[in-house]
Parts: sequence; C-alpha cells; structure tokens
Amino acid sequence: MANENPQKIKLLKIMDMLNTESDEQHPLRTSQLLAGLRSFGITCDRRTLATDIGLLNRFGYGISSRMVGHEKAYFIAQHSFSVPELKILIDAVQAARFIPEGRTADMTDRIAALGGCHKGEVLKGNMVCFSVHKHSNEEIFNSIALLEQAIRDCCKASFLYYDLNENGEKVYRRKGARHIVNPMALLCNSDNCYLIAYASKVDGIYTYRVDRMEQVFVLDEPVIEDAILDRSNLAEFNRTAVSMYGGPSEEVLLEFDGSVISAIHDRFGESVPMERIKSGSGTNDRSGLSNCYLVRAEVQISPAFWGWLFQFVGKVRIIAPSSAVKEYQIRLKDALRDIGAAIDGSSPASR
Repeated sequence: MANENPQKIKLLKIMDMLNTESDEQHPLRTSQLLAGLRSFGITCDRRTLATDIGLLNRFGYGISSRMVGHEKAYFIAQHSFSVPELKILIDAVQAARFIPEGRTADMTDRIAALGGCHKGEVLKGNMVCFSVHKHSNEEIFNSIALLEQAIRDCCKASFLYYDLNENGEKVYRRKGARHIVNPMALLCNSDNCYLIAYASKVDGIYTYRVDRMEQVFVLDEPVIEDAILDRSNLAEFNRTAVSMYGGPSEEVLLEFDGSVISAIHDRFGESVPMERIKSGSGTNDRSGLSNCYLVRAEVQISPAFWGWLFQFVGKVRIIAPSSAVKEYQIRLKDALRDIGAAIDGSSPASR
C-alpha cells in the first residue's frame, strides 16, 4: 500500500533477528543486521543501528555486544527459556499421549524455536523419540480451550464421551446422549489430560479423559456450589482422585521394603512420613521383607491402586484396613486362578 512505512517496524525487526538468529556463540555483525533490515525495505546506517540498540537496552531488552574482527556484533545472551528448560518442555510434549502426532511435531518445532535457530537445531537433533502410542483425537486442544472457559466462567459443560472397542471403533457411553457436568479443574497426569467434574445426578466427583470427548460445549448455566473447587487442595485432589481414581477414598497402612522407598515417595510425595521398624509387623517369618518401613497414605481403593500395588509384590503389602487386606487377598487369588487357567489352556471367556 502507498502509505506503508517499513521504518515504523525497524526496532521490531532488529529484535526479531536477534531473538531468532543470535546467541552468545553466534552474534550478528552490524553488516548482517543492516542487510537483514534492507531485505524488508528498511534503511539504516551503522551509527543509527547502534543508537537503536542502545534505546532497546535502556528499556530492558538485554542486547549484548562484542567485537568480531573489526566489526561490532550483537546477540541475545538470555533467551526466555534456557536450553535445559526447553529440553524438558519438548520431552513433556513428546511423552504426552493425549497430544496427537501431528500436533506433537508442530509444538516441538515451536518450542525449539524459542531458543533461537542455532539452539533449536541442537534441541531437535538431540530429541528423544519416546515409544508412546499417541491418541488420535484432533479435537483435544479445542476441547481443552472450551473446558478452561467453562471453569473460568463457572459454567456447566456438555460433551459426548466414548470408549474404543476391540476394533478401535468409538462406542459412545449413554447410547450417544450428552454428558452434562459441572467442571472443576483440568489436570495432566500419567500422560493424559483429565477433566475433574462434579456430577450433580450422582452427587459425586468424576474424572473424564479429555481425549475421549467430542463436541464439547460451554452451557449458559452456572455450576452448582459444590463444584467450586478450593484451588489450594488441587495438588492433593490430583494425587488421590486422578492418580488412583475410581473408588472410595480411604487411609491405608502399607509395610514396605527399604529398596522401594523412592517408589513410595514418587506415589505419595517426598514429605510423606515413614516409620522404620525392626521387622515385618510381627510376621517377619512370613513377610519376606527386610529393612522394613510403614507409611500411612490416603488413596482411592480402585483398579488403578491395585495395579500400582501389584508392581511391588514381595516388597509392599497392606496392613490395614482389614477390608482392603481382604480385597487384596481376593484379587491375588483371582490372579492365581487366571494364571492357572492360562497354563491349562483355557480362557476367561470359556469359564
């Protein structure tokens, strides 16, 4: 257009070039910056460039300089994120199952670009390829945006919710009827993204996987009072309701071998109190545990909890409550029965 004046964006283009193309090992010489400005139709000389960079520095943009040969060169020493921080972000995106394959590649490129073109290439070159089966729901980012809006505005939300059958086909719950819930929070846990919601019909808190949602809508209806989640309790809610979701909350007493202390911390937190005992709760002749400890923890008695516990057979066992001990015994017997059936050549479907 006739009234366009590229000089108005000169400072923006200087910062753009320095952010994307420079770092401490790769400063941009004055001649390179001037050539870059000319490619956008922006006129500038050496003295004016130095004045412009001085102005940017006075306003806190942090442009450093050093001599390269006989020419002054400029660079951004401190980008918004360091290389280790960007590496962590890239690995998190790569490992997250709920981010589809195409969006994973796009997000990886954009995160790497935050470190500039030189460090970005290094980051992508050192990228770990996680052996993760990515979910295919391309609606998930739109669903997250709408659910965040519902949480922010304290409005109800509705959506279709599905499972997958043996052929990978969608099977909608409630025969395709919409779920109407009171959103409380969105949480990422175990490579998935979950909606924590209060379901007024059943008077309880439920978790929904966002990658299993379709056609999310924000309703023009306020959530009920019980759905207003105390944000200070969100971390504890995440630990009990998502990590081990799907059952009644109960305090359990676990006895465990010292070799799995790290796993106990991973599950229940680094500050969880542990008590060292001399032997296995009076049954050391049968427990098989040595260097024993006790821990009390609030969990939800659910398949996810039993799945976690079964990882440590011979290393962790339930002491209390008795109801949990009995349920554990039943599950162990069922597992042994299934193993016996597999050895005999029969299947659960034939029994």
